[in-house]
Amino acid sequence: MIAFRFLLSLLFVSAAQAQGVPALYQGADLKLGERLLVQHKCDSCHQQKVGGDGSAIYRPKGKVNSLSALRGQVESCDQALNVGLFPEEINSISAALNRDHYRFK
Repeated sequence: MIAFRFLLSLLFVSAAQAQGVPALYQGADLKLGERLLVQHKCDSCHQQKVGGDGSAIYRPKGKVNSLSALRGQVESCDQALNVGLFPEEINSISAALNRDHYRFK
C-alpha cells in the first residue's frame, strides 16, 4: 500500500510539472489564484508602486528570484495589507504569478 501511494504521488508530481506547475506549488488552484489577484486588486497596488500597468514589478532578476522567494513575497503582501489569505490561497496566487510572469521551475 505504501509503494502504491508513493507511485501515485510521483505520478501526481509529474503531472503537475507537465502542466507547468512546479512541485512547490503542487495542488495549487490556478483559477483561484487568478480570481484572488483580481479580487484583491493586486495590479492597482503594483501600479501605485511602480507606475504604468504595474508589470514592471515582475523582475525575475530582482528581489524575487526563486519559487520560495515568490511565495515569500506573496506572504509579505498579504501581511502588509492585512488581507488574511489562507496558505492554500497564497500557494494558488504564487503559482498563478509564476505561470504568468516568472516561470521558475
